[in-house]
Amino acid sequence: MSSVRVVFMGAPEPAVAALDAVWSVARRHGWSVAAVYAPPDRPSGRGRKPSPSPVRVRAEELGVPVLTPERITPAAEQARFREIGADLVVLAAYGLLLPDAFLFEPRHGAVNLHPSLLPRHRGAAPVAAAVLAGDAVTGTSLMVMDEGLDTGPVLAQRTLSLSGDERTPELTARLFALGAAMLEETLPEYVAGRVVPAPQAADGVTLSKRMAKSDGDLDWTEPALTISRKVRAYDPWPGTATSWQGRRLAVLDAAPAPDAGLAPGQVAVDADGALVGTGEGSLRLLRVRIEGKAALGAAEFVRGRPDFAGAQLPS
Repeated sequence: MSSVRVVFMGAPEPAVAALDAVWSVARRHGWSVAAVYAPPDRPSGRGRKPSPSPVRVRAEELGVPVLTPERITPAAEQARFREIGADLVVLAAYGLLLPDAFLFEPRHGAVNLHPSLLPRHRGAAPVAAAVLAGDAVTGTSLMVMDEGLDTGPVLAQRTLSLSGDERTPELTARLFALGAAMLEETLPEYVAGRVVPAPQAADGVTLSKRMAKSDGDLDWTEPALTISRKVRAYDPWPGTATSWQGRRLAVLDAAPAPDAGLAPGQVAVDADGALVGTGEGSLRLLRVRIEGKAALGAAEFVRGRPDFAGAQLPS
């Protein structure tokens, strides 16, 4: 197999496993990781100091040149990409749309690790979408990118069964770990021409939209099951919250409970903490955080705030 110059593009912690997989493939097959694209350093932490993305940190540990453009569509950025002479681009949660120079000029194109079973949950938030939908099975797809939104032909897929209590962060990590193993197995076969991309099915297409802060505002007229899925899906961002006594009350963990005969938003307190009425069933609050305070288990929270009993939470 001739030498292949790979460009990797990614950002968050789960994508580090994919970078490591590409690095491993390159070492085994005599390829080179010519460059890594990562987002610019962003403010983080209490001091809001600029911090590098996990992918940038790992790339620098590996000694790979790192590029951090704010945008990759300007002509100058595309010219800089062409100078690299990439044969293959591999993406894992990079976050920017790729212009044609990145998609089509490398001889092996651009392969994207997408954490869903395409064509289900195309788009910006596939892992949260699987949690919100209550999917019993999800998975990871390796796709050769085209100009559409996650519409390119698929190289490989693997499934993952779900228990129904997954949260977005841990499920994301599991899916990217699965995808990293797929990259190790599939990339050499694809480059050698032994794996041919297959068009996605025309049936079963769903789209996952980019999440907004307002998505986390709880509506107690929804069923308890729906609300509990939102709590797990919108962790850590945008988070889920209601308000009480004029302050934001974040709901960090919750679970459906037997119907306690409560009106939507009505609170009842018991030895285990608090129940809230919903449009269908009751929701057991398990962990909450009132604005300006630390997170607490619901039982501890209500012991310190007896007036929470009988509260009416807004929808």
